[in-house]
Amino acid sequence: MKRLVEKQILSWKDSPRRKPLIIRGARQVGKTWLVENILAGSFADFVKIDLEKRRDLHLHFAGNLEPQTILSHLELTVGRIIPGQALLFLDEIQACPRAIMALRYFYELMPELHIVAAGSLLEFAFDEISIPVGRVQHLYMQPMTFYEYLLAMGKEVMAEHVLISPKDVDESVQQLILDELRTYFFVGGMPEAIKTYREFGSMVEAFQVQSEILDSYRDDFSKYRPRINPLSLDAVFLNVAKSVGEQLKYTHLNGASSGQLNRKAFDLLVKARVIRKIPACDPSGLPLGASANPKKFKASMLDIGLFQRLCQVPIELELQQDNLLAMYRGKLAEQFVAQELLAWSGAELFYWARDARGSSAEVDYLTVRKGEIYPIEVKSGSGGSLRSLHLMLDKYPHCPKGLVLYSGTYRELPEQKLIFLPLYSVASIGDRRTNRV
Repeated sequence: MKRLVEKQILSWKDSPRRKPLIIRGARQVGKTWLVENILAGSFADFVKIDLEKRRDLHLHFAGNLEPQTILSHLELTVGRIIPGQALLFLDEIQACPRAIMALRYFYELMPELHIVAAGSLLEFAFDEISIPVGRVQHLYMQPMTFYEYLLAMGKEVMAEHVLISPKDVDESVQQLILDELRTYFFVGGMPEAIKTYREFGSMVEAFQVQSEILDSYRDDFSKYRPRINPLSLDAVFLNVAKSVGEQLKYTHLNGASSGQLNRKAFDLLVKARVIRKIPACDPSGLPLGASANPKKFKASMLDIGLFQRLCQVPIELELQQDNLLAMYRGKLAEQFVAQELLAWSGAELFYWARDARGSSAEVDYLTVRKGEIYPIEVKSGSGGSLRSLHLMLDKYPHCPKGLVLYSGTYRELPEQKLIFLPLYSVASIGDRRTNRV
């Protein structure tokens, strides 16, 4: 499987400003696979230590954090580790917080050693230690995008068309890609689910993988003790999924707990990167985050496949829908757009909301392209009301156009400052970030 971050991790190896690299992301997004299958082959030797399994090796990080001492002790168990020749991979490093601290000293005292760490729930390990700021580099991984899914399924030509403005793509091709997107809505972007679907051609098998991943996340919830009751986390996790695309209130996320406890649970899930908070903001200028309102927000899930599995979306019924935007009341489409925008255009995502006496208005998402802000609406058809989008364009005339993502093909309405785009084309509408390390 090809991942978008491959170029970044390979360039890290020979970078003159290389530091120990921490690969971060939720569990099972492909962090370990990336190191073992893409990076390891560039070295004469590869040494992997799983610190969750090898808790007996934690003692080597318990005392002196001098790199040569640690390396000498590790070599007694794993064999020679020669700086400049070997890649040392500390997997599941969150299980040993002092190993994270040690990365600073490897950078300062043994910079010739290539060392990579990976882990989930790292933010909780950071709560227990002093973070080696400026002494390590970070690479964030997310589930596979629709583009990466197409590559994995052997549809390379179709994948390349996803990155092209649909204005330059034949309508029949646009429709073919939309048809394929229907499958991605349910298989999702978790690498093991895609691999299983590719090998067996069975959504049922892919669903089983998704259920297993969700179970592993719920097992992780027990690790949040004593911060919060795992049952509260699970309830908030489920209710966020059911509320994708809706403005949230903490008090509504779990009726059995107070708003304060629900907020704590929500924030922990955001820290774990299994959900993403999407604040409202004032799009009067850049950066968008400068005007973010922490009290007015929506949320998206980590992955559309996990989202539909968690919500038990009735696939037999939903696959009969002709319109992708009608599937699961439009929530699958909103989740897809949020997920793709986060993967392609930035680590943060925002939307616009206006509350006025007697009426309110809301635009689903905002994106930035070449220094200009574009409002995005996810709508079920080319007709119907786009009242909120028109209100925003009137209020903020510096926004050049409104973008409407829907189940049809490309069309422009210049007199209304609107561009209608096929839903799959999120990758082509904003500035693409590079995931630099």
